Amino acid sequence: MFHQLINIILKFLTFMKSLFVVISIFLFSLSASFGQNLSTVWEELTASDFTLAVKQSEGVCVIPIGVLEKHGLHLPLGTDVYTAREICRRAAAKEYCIIFPFYFMGQIFEAKHQPGAIAYSPELMYQLLDETCKEISRNGIKKIVLVNGHGGNYAWLQYFCQTQLATPRDYAVYFITPSVSQDVQMKIAALRKTDFGGHADEVETSSMMAIHPDLVKLERATSESGVDQKQLQQLPNSVSTGIRWYSQFPNHYAGDAKDANTTIGEISIEDRSRQLIELIKAVKADQATIRLQNEFFKDSQSPLNTKAR
Repeated sequence: MFHQLINIILKFLTFMKSLFVVISIFLFSLSASFGQNLSTVWEELTASDFTLAVKQSEGVCVIPIGVLEKHGLHLPLGTDVYTAREICRRAAAKEYCIIFPFYFMGQIFEAKHQPGAIAYSPELMYQLLDETCKEISRNGIKKIVLVNGHGGNYAWLQYFCQTQLATPRDYAVYFITPSVSQDVQMKIAALRKTDFGGHADEVETSSMMAIHPDLVKLERATSESGVDQKQLQQLPNSVSTGIRWYSQFPNHYAGDAKDANTTIGEISIEDRSRQLIELIKAVKADQATIRLQNEFFKDSQSPLNTKAR
């Protein structure tokens, strides 16, 4: 009787062990499948999905940054954000990370004379981005990549990154303005009908045609001039002044977009997303930046005790 009871118990334990293995495999498969279907877009995630997304992203979030400004008479005011966001979307689909919501609070004082421009004060602009990074970090994400889609943001975002050393923080901020490789530049040049531009031109318009063709009004591309008006010729190009862009392109249009096409746009967007993929991989693998920041913050509290390395 005793031996029979022991056998029953052993069989039961064996059964429970097998059941546990089956359930574990099922839950693992379900979790893996669930993770693969996670949205990359912050605002689309549920609260429970967000926790999984932070883990799957390895704590990396990208902020596509643009502005609201005139892009000739043929492109939408949000062109820069649309472009930066699409580059991030394509990159995150191949190297998972979380994409922060539509962010247009950038530097655009040079377009205040044109309809639709939103130019926040320097103080608010800085505080908004600083608070955003702190809130992202509070949610468990410690690596934040600023993905710039607007030329006028470049110097400001570089300054913002440098000021990350002003006070201690437990996260790192990285900055990139995705650009096409030299080989791809040559390929695009061979396809272009124009050889000048820089804003709402043939290439930028082509990019928007590849992203949101419904928002492009190509028939309006020749309604205003996009030619450099050269009103500050007496000053060398090496001299910086805030009014220089206005002196060159008061219509806030640089180039001629009438021959824009989706082929050029796809090539440009795809190559820039490829560059971002490589950066996201590097950021995930980066173990030095936060360690060095912590070392720096500690040394900066007592510089007389800093040791030579």
